[in-house]
Amino acid sequence: MDPQKADTIVLVKLGCGGRPDPCLVARGAVHKPLRSGTSVVVETESGVAFGRVVGFVLAVNGKNGARSGEPARLIRVATEEDLAIRRRQQAREREAFRVGLLKIRERGLAMKLTRVEQLYDGSRLVFYFTAEGRVDFRELVRELAAEFRSRIEMRQIGVRDEARLLGGYGSCGRELCCSAWLQSFEPVSIKMAKQQDLSLNPSKLSGLCGRLKCCLRYELPEGKLPRKAEVRDESLSDLGGQPL
Repeated sequence: MDPQKADTIVLVKLGCGGRPDPCLVARGAVHKPLRSGTSVVVETESGVAFGRVVGFVLAVNGKNGARSGEPARLIRVATEEDLAIRRRQQAREREAFRVGLLKIRERGLAMKLTRVEQLYDGSRLVFYFTAEGRVDFRELVRELAAEFRSRIEMRQIGVRDEARLLGGYGSCGRELCCSAWLQSFEPVSIKMAKQQDLSLNPSKLSGLCGRLKCCLRYELPEGKLPRKAEVRDESLSDLGGQPL
């Protein structure tokens, strides 16, 4: 896509992965056509980040399709120096994950480490984890801060967010919707499967996250979509079994 012709929105996968975020490319900001797979540096609400272009959306009358608020802004196409910095950060993220996993096991903490991300400006390391309840990780944070001499942030996420971060392929053979394009998690209920006369088989209705597949909503007519107040996000335990 030629960025000289109009303001555009590029869809960029930032940092350690997950679904694409919209990013504004102002007219004339980039001096050569952008292509899918191009590495870029963008400015977000939380700071500068490294990412990869995965798609394009034309801006129409100033409306850019961003989810909410102002979209991120593309600063530049990544230079060789940017790429070298990112490679060093990825090596540090892998080491931080290894050390974090070891310390979690040593302390017997009831948490599952999902991924570690270093912000592009190097200001902190973010440890994403899942857990059934609250976890006292104060001592863990102190040890990690001393080990890596960096600010440490522990961020608890849900199982759906974990699947979004890690990515993968569903039983349909396509990339997970949550990591490919889905902008928000909508409530899914067993009633949706019943309305479509689907088999209530947990192995067929479950996604990689162990929850009901988001795509159960896709085939329902608009009139049959329940209001949010009437729907709760259900696990497969509601089918009489255990969540995966």
